[in-house]
Amino acid sequence: MPYPCSVPRSKTSVRRRGICAGVLLASAATLFSLGALHAAPAPTPSEQTHATVGVHAAVQPQSKARVSAAVLSLDGGSRRPLLYGEDALYDTASIIKVDILAALLLQAQDEGRHLTARERALAEPMIRNSDNAATSTLWREIGRAPGLEAANKRLGLTSTKGGPDTKWGLTQTTASDQIRLLLSVFDSAATSKTGSPLNKESRAYVQTLMSRIASDQAWGVSAASGAEYALKNGWLQRTASGLWDVNSVGQVTVDGHRYLVAVLSDGSASMSEGISLVERTARQAVTASART
Repeated sequence: MPYPCSVPRSKTSVRRRGICAGVLLASAATLFSLGALHAAPAPTPSEQTHATVGVHAAVQPQSKARVSAAVLSLDGGSRRPLLYGEDALYDTASIIKVDILAALLLQAQDEGRHLTARERALAEPMIRNSDNAATSTLWREIGRAPGLEAANKRLGLTSTKGGPDTKWGLTQTTASDQIRLLLSVFDSAATSKTGSPLNKESRAYVQTLMSRIASDQAWGVSAASGAEYALKNGWLQRTASGLWDVNSVGQVTVDGHRYLVAVLSDGSASMSEGISLVERTARQAVTASART
């Protein structure tokens, strides 16, 4: 199983490919009425470059896509997310990197210190560029799955299970748990009793990195927003099936209102199909949330 990795893409080209190329297969199972669906194109060269060795089958894999989303308005009174589709478990791929950073920051707070220069030099490319080598180092530093899960108990996550051994990308999570994680990062109205265990400085650090994501990573939940968003994406191709997991989590601002959005998907026949599915779902979920 490959680790999720960065794919060189411009924001413009990803959006154009994701929105205009007609990338969903007719069998894709989505939680909204998505209209007529069309066959997806074959994987792009950049997708093939980052696929697992031995996965390139002679026959294009058939999509078995599923998707779930959760949305929470930060300007409303409720702290319960609205769910779209089944709140099922999905592999995180690289969205786990936000959780790893949160765990690292909590451990540093417990020790009464700031992150070291070395830790910052690893954390920043991990979030901004989705650097896998940096992630593997910090995964070991936080204590792998047990360290992650100890932090998640404090962050309010209830369904996230760390990946086995070194395979951080196979951590499993739900859309609602990702909203809980995002709330611990972006909720500026948090109180000492009910709010995030991350202090103000730690929250600001994660927010800053997620709002300065590299341009080739700027797709996903940002499709629901204008120019103001903070996010982290994840993607990987499954060895056995050749199908893609594509996820996106973050904060978006729409018409002056802030929303936390988590969209998780798997089973897409190509990365571009998965991106299109995630972006369409994010737009529809935020629109539906704004109407409630």
